[in-house]
Amino acid sequence: WALHLENVTMSLSGQYKCTFATYPYGTKAAKIQLTVKAEEERHYLKKVWLKQTLEIPCLENTTSENLSTYPLKWLVGEDGRKEELVTKEPSCPAVYRNSSVLYGQRVLLGLNNALKIFPTKITDDGRVFSCHVLYHPERVQKSSTTVRVFGK
Repeated sequence: WALHLENVTMSLSGQYKCTFATYPYGTKAAKIQLTVKAEEERHYLKKVWLKQTLEIPCLENTTSENLSTYPLKWLVGEDGRKEELVTKEPSCPAVYRNSSVLYGQRVLLGLNNALKIFPTKITDDGRVFSCHVLYHPERVQKSSTTVRVFGK
């Protein structure tokens, strides 16, 4: 016997109990705790040479998913602050947030929604770039990449 849940949302989190009567042993019960996670995040490290092109995949190892059918955004963070770089809605061109002093004209959304930065600068070292894909109003998948910049 199984409970099948469709269109799972956060509100379905909780404890579920299955109870049934048996003869001659009496009532049997089993409990299960269901936790619905709103976010799933993977962390990566990317090494790049100074003044080269840095390309960061949005969701690494996610070849079966077609990211073009979901809204996504790229952010950059340091010291707890996050700044939006690019947003992309399905079937629309990417919107660049060119107000960024550090990344205004250096970012480009590449194939499969990878973030391209050219040229890399020493100020990119240690920054964390994160891609957020909204699969469902209550489900976001994130990938964050810490960048290490090396000089020749």
